[in-house]
Amino acid sequence: MKHFLSINDLPSLSMALQEIQSLKSNPNRFRSIGSGHTLIMLFFNASLRSRLSTEKAARLLGMDVITLNISEAWKLEFDLGSVMNLDTSEHVIEAARVLSQYGSILAIRAFPNLENKARDKSEWVLRNFVKYATIPVVNLESATGHPLQALSDAVTIEENKNRIKPKVVLSWAPHPKALPHAVSNSFIRCMQLLEVDLTITHPEGYELDPEITKNVPIEYNQKLALEDADFVYVKNWSSYSSYGKVLSKDPAWMMTLDKLGKGKLMHCLPVRRNVVVEDAVLDSDSSLVIQQAKNRIFAAQLILKSLIENC
Repeated sequence: MKHFLSINDLPSLSMALQEIQSLKSNPNRFRSIGSGHTLIMLFFNASLRSRLSTEKAARLLGMDVITLNISEAWKLEFDLGSVMNLDTSEHVIEAARVLSQYGSILAIRAFPNLENKARDKSEWVLRNFVKYATIPVVNLESATGHPLQALSDAVTIEENKNRIKPKVVLSWAPHPKALPHAVSNSFIRCMQLLEVDLTITHPEGYELDPEITKNVPIEYNQKLALEDADFVYVKNWSSYSSYGKVLSKDPAWMMTLDKLGKGKLMHCLPVRRNVVVEDAVLDSDSSLVIQQAKNRIFAAQLILKSLIENC
């Protein structure tokens, strides 16, 4: 594995899940493997779990960590042939090459602008760093994917499932803002690699990228979709067809204890209480959100360890 940009970059998801369980049983076993290596993390957007879990994972491997909020650096230019006489001061060509001199692995978090679908789908920020950097690149959430979150989600399901092929439902929920598709996309891609029965439920008009959802059943009736669900992943996303638009804020789609039934709640966090999920669900024994967040450490540890071993 040269880079970790998508959950599909893993040579084997099943082997990755086994190794994560091994890491969890003894997180300090590879304290020396990262000695002499530095992880550089670039944040174009705010972060809590991605930032802290990845730094902790790196330190468990003995790595040094350098973190930079791009808002505190020179504004970057990404277009080739641009005449940089406006507000951009540094081109990604030089920035990526310089950062490659300072670290062994480069981790990047960059959200989409939800205005230009083609540009967002091209992953122009992430792909430009991959193109010009000479070190491995890790996706800490990009315009279209959040593979570290999906990997921790898979671990959480494996740890809590009570049958070989659990029913998993990805349920849209209301939100006051237009949110990206990254978490949902990666979760779907990951579930397609696991032995699960996956269903997606959302209001009409919120269909995700058909290249990703493929043959996954879509049920517009949330109540029907949730019947006998073992795991319910609640997430908001904006419209894909009417790109970046909020078509509905229907509060009836909020997750409640009554809807959840005997299922287990999953959410990537942060979550807007009593908008996306009601308090009674988040504060119940049915909520797995804290376990998911903890598993982010070991998902990142596995990825960083694999990239160091291939350096």
